Parts: sequence; structure tokens; C-alpha cells
Amino acid sequence: MPEKTSPANKIVASMKGLRNQLQTEEQPLLTIPGIWDNGQQQHSTMCDVILTNQRIFGYIYKTFPRESLFLDAQNIAEITRVELRQKEHEPLFRELLIETGTRKVYVRAPRKKIEVLYTELQKLTNITPTNTVMSDTTGTSIAAPPSYSQQQIRGSFENSALAIMLLFVGGILLEIFGVLLISVTHNAQSGIFLCFAGFVAVITSIMLRRRRSKGSR
Repeated sequence: MPEKTSPANKIVASMKGLRNQLQTEEQPLLTIPGIWDNGQQQHSTMCDVILTNQRIFGYIYKTFPRESLFLDAQNIAEITRVELRQKEHEPLFRELLIETGTRKVYVRAPRKKIEVLYTELQKLTNITPTNTVMSDTTGTSIAAPPSYSQQQIRGSFENSALAIMLLFVGGILLEIFGVLLISVTHNAQSGIFLCFAGFVAVITSIMLRRRRSKGSR
């Protein structure tokens, strides 16, 4: 009977170029689609979020139209805090804050996916009830495991991701309806107001998204 393919081998086989990016004795444990935000770029990155026995990282590798690689990693051993966040007015997505002593990374994904990642991180770091400095049998201090918590974040609907998305989609629809109305009536004035209102809505949604990204970090 042929040997069963291990989960690590399945992940490596499904991710183009991943094998070349793994460190010595590094084994993938879990992968989910998500949005990676390291707080150092002006925008978040939609990517595969990969958890290994050594790191958690956002990953994209493309060969067309030109070769490009996105890989931003956090070492598991350096993580000090993990927080699972549920933001008000965002029923589908959850956010995972992963913090080390020098930086923070935010991962957003559908609720069930992010909860699995949160649980697997806990298992991987062998969490203890308290986040205190411990000592081994020789009295030498050793680093405590990271602290884990869950938080409900409240906020106004006007500044929520759902409201911004509705404003953006609504603006696009207004522009489409305006163009259709002009083409049917052959009268620019009949649809120009809808086009203008849609344009304003789209621009406003983009500005709110940028302000929200800056203010939430």
C-alpha cells in the first residue's frame, strides 16, 4: 500500500514555490486564505497565511506576468501576545493580532478560519494559564509563552468595514445606473446627477478606508 501523504507535504505541493522558502526542518501545519497587514505598508495584502512549526507568514508567489514573491514572517519563538478580535458591524470576518517585542501583524479572515488559526497557535506555543517569567530546574529564567485573549471591539457603523463596502458598491451602482439612464434617454442631464453622486460615494469610501487603516493601528 502506498504511504499516505502528510499534511505538510500536501501544503507544500499545493503552494507554488513554497518548498524553496522553508527553513531547515520547517514543516507547514496549516494554511488559510486571509488578509495580512504588517503595519509597514499603506495597504493590506490578500495572501495565503501559513503556519509552520517555526513561523507564521503571509505568502504569495507568482510567475505571471512576471515573477514576484511576497513573504512576511513572524517567528513563533518571538511572539509575546496573540489577540482574537471581533469588530462590531463585521459579522463575517475576525482579526488576529500577533505581537512580538518589536512589531505587530494583523491577520483578517473568515470567522471559522481565523478561529482555527488561533487554536493551532495556542497548541504550537504550549500555552500556560499565566504569562509570567518561569524558571527551569537549575533556576535559569526562561521566556514565558505568549498571552492569548479575545476582545470585542466596538465602533460606529459609519466607520466600519461593512459601511465602507456598502458605500463603495452603492457608488459603483449609481454610476452604472447613471450611464444606463443617459444611454436610454439620450439626455446627459437625466443621469449626470447619479454619476456624480456615485463618484462622490466611491471617493468617500476610499478616503474612509485609508483613514480607518491609519487610525486602527
